[in-house]
Amino acid sequence: MFKKILIANRGEIACRVIQTAKRMGIATVAVYSDADARAPFVKMADEAVHIGPAAAAESYLVADKIIDACKQTGADAVHPGYGFLSERASFVEALEKENITFIGPPASAIAAMGDKIESKKLAAEAGVNTVPGSGGAIADTAEALEWANKIGYPVMMKASAGGGGKGMRLAWDDQDVKDGFEATQREGKNSFGDERVFIEKFIEDPRHIEIQILGDKHGNIIYLNERECSIQRRHQKVVEEAPSPFVTPTMRKAMGEQSVALAAAVDYHSAGTVELIVSGADETGESFYFLEMNTRLQVEHPVTEAITGVDLVEQMIRVAAGEKLEMTQDDVKIDGWAIENRVYAEDPYRGFLPSTGRLVRYDPPLPGWIHDDAENGRRGVDGVRVDDGVFEGGEVSMFYDPMIAKLVTWGETRDEAADLQIAALDAFEIEGLGHNVDFLSAIMQHPRFRSGELTTGFIAEEYPEGFEGAPADVELQKRLAAIAGFIATARNDRAKRIDQQLNGAPDPVFDWTIRLGDTDHAVTINESEIVVDGEAVDLSMEYTPGDRIVHALFDADENGEGSEQMSVRLKSSVTGLTLTTRGASHDLRILPARVAPLANHMIEKEPPDLSKLLICPMPGLLVSLHVAEGEEVQPGQPLATVEAMKMENILRAEKTGTIAKINAEEGDSLAVDAVILELE
Repeated sequence: MFKKILIANRGEIACRVIQTAKRMGIATVAVYSDADARAPFVKMADEAVHIGPAAAAESYLVADKIIDACKQTGADAVHPGYGFLSERASFVEALEKENITFIGPPASAIAAMGDKIESKKLAAEAGVNTVPGSGGAIADTAEALEWANKIGYPVMMKASAGGGGKGMRLAWDDQDVKDGFEATQREGKNSFGDERVFIEKFIEDPRHIEIQILGDKHGNIIYLNERECSIQRRHQKVVEEAPSPFVTPTMRKAMGEQSVALAAAVDYHSAGTVELIVSGADETGESFYFLEMNTRLQVEHPVTEAITGVDLVEQMIRVAAGEKLEMTQDDVKIDGWAIENRVYAEDPYRGFLPSTGRLVRYDPPLPGWIHDDAENGRRGVDGVRVDDGVFEGGEVSMFYDPMIAKLVTWGETRDEAADLQIAALDAFEIEGLGHNVDFLSAIMQHPRFRSGELTTGFIAEEYPEGFEGAPADVELQKRLAAIAGFIATARNDRAKRIDQQLNGAPDPVFDWTIRLGDTDHAVTINESEIVVDGEAVDLSMEYTPGDRIVHALFDADENGEGSEQMSVRLKSSVTGLTLTTRGASHDLRILPARVAPLANHMIEKEPPDLSKLLICPMPGLLVSLHVAEGEEVQPGQPLATVEAMKMENILRAEKTGTIAKINAEEGDSLAVDAVILELE
């Protein structure tokens, strides 16, 4: 077994690998950039080596710096995590020359499967169904149009070396190809150093299913069931679960056996994933197509660990050290259900725009990295597991992926795992930047998600006008009003106990009007009960002025059992509270009942007219300006392209006008809400 492992990665996956290595008694080495000097993974490792500036191209992507760090510390093996150098065959070969073991598959398998064009050919030769496509790289936009019309719209343009949702563009017509082909090439070159692009048929209403495989260096390969990854946004996975609510035992067997055959064809060892696109089900299990093979650990690996009890990182280490797999295919079982939600630094209320910046407050529902319990299948504590790599006061940098944490829950049933997600998401405290916690909670509550009727179009179909928060039914509104009344009474009680109040201590207020949206709720608080709109509400909670989160129990018996618990995040305003729970933020206006009628006479402040300004919606790099001063523009016309988190975003005109003034230049780094140009 290895004595010391260097982790050639950062963030939560670096923490994840370090955790298992420590449990195995193996020393660890972290490498870090300027941006990560204070990161948790650096502190977790036994040693740490600085490797350069924040930009990945000058640090984490420089193989020579990783190898030098190995030599400096005496590390005899490297775990690449995912992303960065994890699927670069040249890196594996360079390590081999230095007699350093790569904890992953052989370079030949990475090369074969890392090229999406070549991997499709290999999959077809291995007997795996493949999606109709160009079969090779496309030279230019003209050729792309020829292939798109030959295949038939819709088509997907893909960077050959792409992954993680980057370097992918969907085209419904010729105009989409013209607008997106060169952008796809640029994303491929900027993110992966490979500008080759191919085109394939886009399967409508598909599911995204992937098979986890595991092989050793002795020819043994098994599959560890499937994961459902259909809920995606811009081809980036958002929710993953295992097993799939869709896959039948017949399909599972067919998918698994074909995936193993493909792995065997390239002499694969270590952990890997075969991604499949599924268009419907039948009893033969043949309604799936090969999408790609990821020759590395996947972000969503924890859900497989939870239902199988297998520590995939440990198995990767043991395989790399030459050990045989201790399990066979018959040993692989499915125990319970696991769901993973990716908590991202993006604002769903503003079109999911990236939201980089400082984590002013970060308090997950479970302290990170205390869930290492091999006996319960890495299911966390009471079914809740948090994998993160950030810290309160730290920064979510524009240089890396905006994921804050992975929230994983396990239950005996799918509904139980989803209910645990909702409760845990409510308890997540994140301040300082936008995040998608509300959105994830809304998905977990959505009737379509609960029914298992999923496709990769779920988000676009269910939130066509964007996300405005999960709807609150009448019962939830009454509970929020009760909580607000309780808090208002507690604050009032505190105020009357403070000396030197103006004109003496205020009279106690027990009758409140809580305005939630367009509805007023009458709330009365007394020593024996809380009454909302004439009905008693069974609420038990504690609150101290200044609390940022409260835990409320409803409908509990005398032993506190049989109740429903809600975690509610609080934020004060001049006239009331913002209560966030169950997938939405609710602005409540709290007024003494005798004062409330006067509020109707207040004049509302009109918002400023910003329609004449093109405002940068996110921090990013101004890649290109498509217009000049004095030029007339039409609705929908591209005005500027901003790159954020390695993704290009085209900003378009919302109405007819003339460019009056341009305030930025190509190459400028823009802050959120920066004015790019003005129209008249």
